[in-house]
Amino acid sequence: MARKKERRMFVRTAAGYLINLEPGERELVARLMAELRDMLLADDPRSHPLLRRLFPPAYHLADDTEADAEYQRLMREELVASRLASIEEAGRLLESGKALDDDAMQGLLRSLNAVRLVLGTMLDVGETHDSSEIGDDDPMIGEHHLYQFFSMLLDRAVDALSGYED
Repeated sequence: MARKKERRMFVRTAAGYLINLEPGERELVARLMAELRDMLLADDPRSHPLLRRLFPPAYHLADDTEADAEYQRLMREELVASRLASIEEAGRLLESGKALDDDAMQGLLRSLNAVRLVLGTMLDVGETHDSSEIGDDDPMIGEHHLYQFFSMLLDRAVDALSGYED
């Protein structure tokens, strides 16, 4: 089944990837990334409930809490620093209008995904999530729309990285 022709939000060119977002979309993405940065800069970002999907347990066995605690102690600062660096770079890229190379595009993808993970945590999105079941009277309708928007951005960014041409 052919995909419907949609606006290309990320355009692959000979110079790299161009971000083709409307000014309001750029501002929205930048604002949510800034909010995520502020959460990460909190005293202990791992304790913030909305960030739990950004710092999942390293060991998935129920009796491995000690090993996970040790992993988090050793790696947390590096993980937070890596996320912060990606967010800062993504903010600069959104403002610059310059073409992105593969590494910069991957960093932008990581930052978009981090925001989406936080929104998904806020909305308690799971594997059975069905956005068509969200009513216009839902008190979190705005957050659901943001989640869908970031999901679409990720999809389009992956399409651009994989060379998908519509």
